[in-house]
Amino acid sequence: MTTTPQNVERREPAQVMRLSRLGSFHQCRLSFMRQLTRRMAAEKWVFSRPVFDIDTNGVGHAVYSAQGPDRTYSLVAFAHDLPPEQRSDRVIAEAWDATFALFDGVPSKDDIQRLSRNVPLQEAGRVSESELSLSRANRSVRLWAHVVDRLAAGQQPDLAQIHKVGYLMRTTAVYGSGKFGAADREKIADRPEVSGPFQAEMLSVYLTRIFVRDLVQHMAKAKGGEQTAQLDPNIARWLGIGNSTGLGMAPFIVNHPILFNNWIMAREEAIARVRSVETATDAEKAMFREIFERSKLSITWWQSEHPIQIEKLVALSADLNTIAAYLDQTDLTKNQPWDQLILWSQTALSEEGQELLASLILEPYGELVDGLSSCMADGNSAAFAIDGAMPVNQVRELIRTNFGWALDLDWYAAEHCARAWYVSEEKLEPRLGERFDEPIADYEQPLAPARDAARAFDALDNWSGEAPVAEFLLRHPEHRHTVRRTQMSHVAPYGEIRDNTIGAEVMPIDMLRAKLSFFGATHFDPRSDRWVRICMYAGAPYPEELGPDNADLWVYPELAQ
Repeated sequence: MTTTPQNVERREPAQVMRLSRLGSFHQCRLSFMRQLTRRMAAEKWVFSRPVFDIDTNGVGHAVYSAQGPDRTYSLVAFAHDLPPEQRSDRVIAEAWDATFALFDGVPSKDDIQRLSRNVPLQEAGRVSESELSLSRANRSVRLWAHVVDRLAAGQQPDLAQIHKVGYLMRTTAVYGSGKFGAADREKIADRPEVSGPFQAEMLSVYLTRIFVRDLVQHMAKAKGGEQTAQLDPNIARWLGIGNSTGLGMAPFIVNHPILFNNWIMAREEAIARVRSVETATDAEKAMFREIFERSKLSITWWQSEHPIQIEKLVALSADLNTIAAYLDQTDLTKNQPWDQLILWSQTALSEEGQELLASLILEPYGELVDGLSSCMADGNSAAFAIDGAMPVNQVRELIRTNFGWALDLDWYAAEHCARAWYVSEEKLEPRLGERFDEPIADYEQPLAPARDAARAFDALDNWSGEAPVAEFLLRHPEHRHTVRRTQMSHVAPYGEIRDNTIGAEVMPIDMLRAKLSFFGATHFDPRSDRWVRICMYAGAPYPEELGPDNADLWVYPELAQ
């Protein structure tokens, strides 16, 4: 007797939206960098370097253009001779090794002149709606010197050192969406090539990586002259772009519940679709096994100095051995094998290992899941409007559904409200302070949706369940943002973090990693509970080698033959 296969449902928000799990996410097929490289290869984008005017001291500017089917985008890069004492990854820095703007089109000489007066200043300058992003980067000093010195001496750099660090430069910010005069998101939202989340920013980083490769080669030639070696493409491919990300990014996922929901829902739908596959072919099984082995190699390169991540890496290493043993004993072709694998992982592995597996099972099924990338942007502006006619009882029920776990907490107890989010006056960047040790409560930002939901729930208890919520809000406008978020859950069930964002135990790096995993970042290295270093595009093909065959799985290193 045969049984009818069951479609597997998406995992429940209550399971997925815990901070510890969000802080264990890995890149996957839907990651924004991979979406971009797939598109560029499929559409046969053409790349050029019309300007490279940089002197022997490494000072000057360059332009890199990427031409798609309909439009051209250009990175305008400025290289600087930065004294070591001025080099800092902190957002309060005022000078950098390189600064960049992504230009909408091909810049004229006048455009470059205008940008040269503003882009190196970053926040202190201003760009225009012709620019889609503004960014800056600093060298990884020791690896930069190593690569320059080895090439100048006619030798190749040590690949082990490259794997250990992963990048020659790391960005400390990539600003877009209207900051400092740049174009608003609405300008590009209907362009297919950049309509997805952060596609303009991912393009900026991809072009930055090309510039950094060319610049280090240029500086080696300036030092070594004719004996200088050309950087081996197989080594250059493992030079990504680093990124230092702090608290400025953490509130994003709280402030954009529908957008973040769309990211999570797309990933969860992809996982559910693959788990629902009744039988896997030998080719799909073989591909999964190969990607798993390649992923294991990548993880051996993952280093961290932070105790929390070190502990997670120890657990992940044990998970890899556990997974390998399971795969050796299991038929991955029959009886919804991927569902069996995920169900097994939920009790056998750490959250880090569970989420790695959830990403890896998508790899053989591009045709089944890649189309979900078109669902990840937020075009639902209507959801921002409050439905004032909704009865109070319905609002309370929505709050209970999304924040039931928070309703019984004592929100006046120190451990539940120990922290407060505020914006620094100096840099206008989010910060997280100690509520009872610092005079910041009066400046608190609305980044504690669980506490606010509990307060709104209590306030609504005194109102008739049949009354329209508009009547309540006329008397209590302080709860408008909570009612809005609650109503958004109709279309955004994954829009709310199911944890306390102001508690004594909150780990902001979990929020950072959740967002960065969707970028496609790898090798997360927290430097505290509030900032993290990552690597982007390590392993990705450069334009001259980019094609359909290598546009996607580059994130996993090839195994030695």
